[in-house]
Amino acid sequence: MLIGVPKEIKTNENRVALAPAGAEALVGQGHTVFIEQGAGIGSGFADETYVAAGAQTLATADEVWKRAEMIMKVKEPIEVEWPRMRAGQVIYTYFHFAAAEALTKAVIKSGAIAVAYETVQLPSGELPLLTPMSEVAGRMAVQQGAKYLEKVFGGTGVLLGGVPGVAPGGVVIIGGGVVGINAAKMAAGLGAHVTILDISLDRLRYLDDVLPANVDTLYSNRFNILEAIKRADLVIGAVLLPGAKAPNLVKRGDLKLMRPGAVIVDVAVDQGGCVETIKPTTHENPTYFVDGILHYGVANMPGGVPRTSTLALTNATLPYGMKLARMGWKEACRADGALRLGLNVVEGKVVYPGVAEAFGLPVVDVAAVLA
Repeated sequence: MLIGVPKEIKTNENRVALAPAGAEALVGQGHTVFIEQGAGIGSGFADETYVAAGAQTLATADEVWKRAEMIMKVKEPIEVEWPRMRAGQVIYTYFHFAAAEALTKAVIKSGAIAVAYETVQLPSGELPLLTPMSEVAGRMAVQQGAKYLEKVFGGTGVLLGGVPGVAPGGVVIIGGGVVGINAAKMAAGLGAHVTILDISLDRLRYLDDVLPANVDTLYSNRFNILEAIKRADLVIGAVLLPGAKAPNLVKRGDLKLMRPGAVIVDVAVDQGGCVETIKPTTHENPTYFVDGILHYGVANMPGGVPRTSTLALTNATLPYGMKLARMGWKEACRADGALRLGLNVVEGKVVYPGVAEAFGLPVVDVAAVLA
């Protein structure tokens, strides 16, 4: 198969979809890998490293898109890339369609096959291609939150860990999944007082067992969320509904309950966010205030640590990418139930229910497109 890896062009996105080791593995299987010149530089991988791995470098993104049967990316195609998509081409990346109607319609119009990292799902419920970036984002959420609590950025001026004789800051994490547990580990490690909320009692029992004593678990309901955010210096949104828009659990009116200068970091922003007032921001302009509360809504947080993120992402995505390349998308998705759930839009048809529901579009049974 002809596999293309274009340079990511979203603002301050320095990750690349394939590390050199991944390119070497695909070439070793007999595939041809095209890398846009400079695609890996932001993650510390020079063009020469890809060439040594057996890949070919191409001068422009247009060339990569034109020649490739399968495109591997990190972030969803942005508007300038939409004309490059074509019928029958497999695009394997994060899409987050349910929060992006224009993108959804562009992919439908293109006739491409969209395999979304974020909806590949194992029988256990685990999202293996979302997990590594969720781990990075969860840890970064605390790192960024702690920074923006500093007075110079408009925060409350609270040190999350406190010092002897001064109480630590309070961190509230809404959602106890991969993002939530990683955020809790980091916040607890700093010495903060952490409260983590989830709607699954089984998950709360697990979190209670594995997290340290400065982490409290709390059942997630409207009353408990409001009580928790009253005491919070940092609120982290960590809610995920696979392939669907995140629910708004913190409303605009709730902000008046919070301390002026408190910080919200909503990791769910690329799925619409679980805080009503969140909107996507960039690493370049990451924050804004609403009613005295500092909001951080960077939609590609792991792009801030591209070396770590690229290596972690390739570890997870490459095995499925190799299967798509070796077997073709239809046979690979017939054979692998987890990968089949990654199909969101196929040749103009929406096959993932959460995406169809988000925009009132008809949904086609995935079995029909695989027949």
